[in-house]
Amino acid sequence: MPSLRVTQADVARHAGVSRSAASFVLSGREGVRIPVETRQRIMGAAQELGYRPNRTAQSLRTRKTQTIALIFDDIGATHYAGEMIQGALEAALERDHLLYIAETGSDPVTEEKLVQEMTDRQVDGVILAAMSTRTVRVSEQMRRNPTVLLNCLDEFGEFACVVPDEETAGRHAARLLLDAGHREGVHVVGGHHTTGGTPEGVFAAQKRMSGIEAAMEAAGTRLAGIIECDWSAPEHGYRATRSLLESAFVPTAVICCNDRLAIGACQALRESELRIPEDISLVSFGDPGLASWLRPPVTSVDLPHHELGRTAVSLLLSDDATPAIHRIPMTLSRRGSITAARDA
Repeated sequence: MPSLRVTQADVARHAGVSRSAASFVLSGREGVRIPVETRQRIMGAAQELGYRPNRTAQSLRTRKTQTIALIFDDIGATHYAGEMIQGALEAALERDHLLYIAETGSDPVTEEKLVQEMTDRQVDGVILAAMSTRTVRVSEQMRRNPTVLLNCLDEFGEFACVVPDEETAGRHAARLLLDAGHREGVHVVGGHHTTGGTPEGVFAAQKRMSGIEAAMEAAGTRLAGIIECDWSAPEHGYRATRSLLESAFVPTAVICCNDRLAIGACQALRESELRIPEDISLVSFGDPGLASWLRPPVTSVDLPHHELGRTAVSLLLSDDATPAIHRIPMTLSRRGSITAARDA
């Protein structure tokens, strides 16, 4: 079956020029003297015929395939991954690149195999992405490729890393309450994510708490309490908030460390017939849009998944992918869950 692809020879015939002249112009070859009128005829013919360059032939000449590997751990099916992928796709297409997307299931053997497969396909670079911000060990195989780490950090500071600016986000969350006059009675639900599986907490939690506590200290006050719990499901936020309401220190304001905990906290407050924000102000961190579905909608500092993906691709394809941590600002979504402190 004959190919329907328009070739450089087709363009040359249509323009009435030699194949070599068409090849020089269409490949962008510099240093070849071809009259302006001839160049215009060739480009016009290419546009009329719908000519597209042969990427395989180009890659043999330039050693660039215009492709990127985006390898996740176990995030691929989540909404978070969707936003990261969308941002990465946009940045790649703007630079005339395509993405190969794969998931390792957090299995080092699978990761090694996938990196080898991507290398065999001569990708121009690799983005290694993680579901939760953490330190990763970069394999020797990956070190042989231009690599950017997305939502993760390397052990020795050898790569460009793109992560959310969690510490500044923590400062913003605390400042929202401080600016409303909440200097006493501010509690945190979630804390450092200290659990049996993560006895030292997790990276995002440590950074958020560092920012929260720094903002409180700068204002000359401190948190009234921190309830440590697992962040993974609303039930943990519900139980933590119930225990807080049953204590002797009923809060005037609560910072939930993610939107799942905020869902549980809202349920516990509703059962206790406490109103948001009239009785207790509430602020959260998390997924863009999720907190807006709570009633009332909850003010949140949202993770910049889309911008994380865009930035990772931009760095990989730039001339400035030097080893550094690139912290992406988190987005503040103000809603009606914070009011002035009663004694403010």
